[in-house]
Amino acid sequence: MKKITLLAVVAAITLSCNTATPKAEIVPDTTAAPRVIGTWKLLTGTLVDNVKGGTTVTDYTKGKSFIKILNGTHFAFFNHDLNKGKGADSEFSAGGGHYTLVGNQYTESLEYCNDRQWENNDFPFTLAVTNDTLVIKGTEKVDSLHINRLNTEVYVRVK
Repeated sequence: MKKITLLAVVAAITLSCNTATPKAEIVPDTTAAPRVIGTWKLLTGTLVDNVKGGTTVTDYTKGKSFIKILNGTHFAFFNHDLNKGKGADSEFSAGGGHYTLVGNQYTESLEYCNDRQWENNDFPFTLAVTNDTLVIKGTEKVDSLHINRLNTEVYVRVK
């Protein structure tokens, strides 16, 4: 009986020892993230250039389509013209990376972009979700490209 008890204690101690190093993982902000997770279609984008001056408003309901996809830790965006790449207004852009969301402070860390000069930059925004509308507003700044502009984007959730 003593041998069985000793064997059970040794087995329990051995099984409780875990020598594997735990992997690092990104833990999403579970209190804020669920309201933004999903696919969002851009309706309008407004850029106010802080360097050159001027404002550009783009209506994404005519001639172009732009979507942003958010999961618990990462984002991706895709933009293209609706003319299948033909004509003077042909366009395609895409990118993605990870994001953080704390309260209404949303920061994109762009890791992938077809315009590679934008990669490895962080873009802080404020974010608001009201029903099926997402509004992101913040300054996009890329010193090497002389870009410093206020960007306001209005999205609707894709169902």
